[in-house]
Amino acid sequence: MAVIDPTRTWQLLEQRLADTTDDRHRAVLAIVIEHMKAENAPDLDGLMRTLVPNPAYHFWNAGQDVGPKGYDGVRNYYADFVASRSNVLEFELDRLVVDDHCVVTEGFLKQIYPGTYAQRMGLPVDDPQADYLVVFRQLLLWPIDADGLIQGEDSYHSGPVQVTKLSFDELPCEYVELVHSGS
Repeated sequence: MAVIDPTRTWQLLEQRLADTTDDRHRAVLAIVIEHMKAENAPDLDGLMRTLVPNPAYHFWNAGQDVGPKGYDGVRNYYADFVASRSNVLEFELDRLVVDDHCVVTEGFLKQIYPGTYAQRMGLPVDDPQADYLVVFRQLLLWPIDADGLIQGEDSYHSGPVQVTKLSFDELPCEYVELVHSGS
């Protein structure tokens, strides 16, 4: 059985959207859901359509902002993300806050990394040919502009709280098709 289900990433947002009557809150939830689904697809053009023309990402690691800035910087970030084949993920949310200008999501981000990518990221892996479940505790702020587009992401995470080698039968179908279809 697969260790992650990417559709759970936007499940809590869709539930909130179904219960929300405020038009602005519905709009900010909808654009984040659209972004999450495009990330999962992966649909690079769809992802970029959810963003303002000059987005700014802030990824805070050890007190330093290492996030991409500007249209080209963010597009390159997502192109690299898709190329890394680590875009099959589940963000298991346990907190969701919505207002007129921001969505806040918090929970455990679960990603499957090919072993070679995990090694490049400095993660403790013993087999570059294996696949690894990497889990982070993450808080994301999704600022939304007046036109209903995402201005970027402000990301805070714990670093890996778990790195687990997976067997083939634990891999989700999307990941197998993406990474192992030529095997």
